[in-house]
Amino acid sequence: MIVTLLRHGSTIWNEQGRMQGRRDVPLSDRGRTQVRAWRMPAAGPAQSGEGPAAPASWLSSPLRRALETAEILSGGTPRVEDALTEMDWGEWEGFTLDELRGRYGAEFLRNEAAGLDFRPPGGESPRDVVRRVQGWLTRVGADRQPVVAVTHKGVLRAALAMATGWDMTCKPGIRLQEDALHRFAVSAEGTVSILQCNVALCPGSSIDPP
Repeated sequence: MIVTLLRHGSTIWNEQGRMQGRRDVPLSDRGRTQVRAWRMPAAGPAQSGEGPAAPASWLSSPLRRALETAEILSGGTPRVEDALTEMDWGEWEGFTLDELRGRYGAEFLRNEAAGLDFRPPGGESPRDVVRRVQGWLTRVGADRQPVVAVTHKGVLRAALAMATGWDMTCKPGIRLQEDALHRFAVSAEGTVSILQCNVALCPGSSIDPP
């Protein structure tokens, strides 16, 4: 089964480099213009032996920036899925990385080096996000219904970690680009593998191989 993931359009906090987490920041004017320019590419090929690709259902994180993105792209009302929400940055929401590094110094750097076990005070770790996204993928894999899901950077990173074994202690082997969607194959048991990454949403943009 194919799961297509893409990140929401830009917000004011994205443009300022601030950690949004669970803050319900809406799309900015720039973000709405950005998403209205996106064009969904043709569906990828069905998995071997499955015949033509089936129509996909649209899902979204409950946060407004994702919901509005999904509504604009789909022309309808997506189904809300809580597992697609952004990583909770706890007390660090609203700060930039430079502000956090300046305020907490070596303590923050040690936390960053923990990779999947990085955890903001009062927030989630990437490993927590992997667990909840894995549970969701196992459910949708068993359903066998292709989905397009609008989500967040933390969830995209979790999916990449599941598909590649990346532990987040170093740069990933694949850099997930903006203005792009990412297709994953999910087995009935919830095993995740990459089909395509960085499929351009903007006409005329290039497509990077997985």
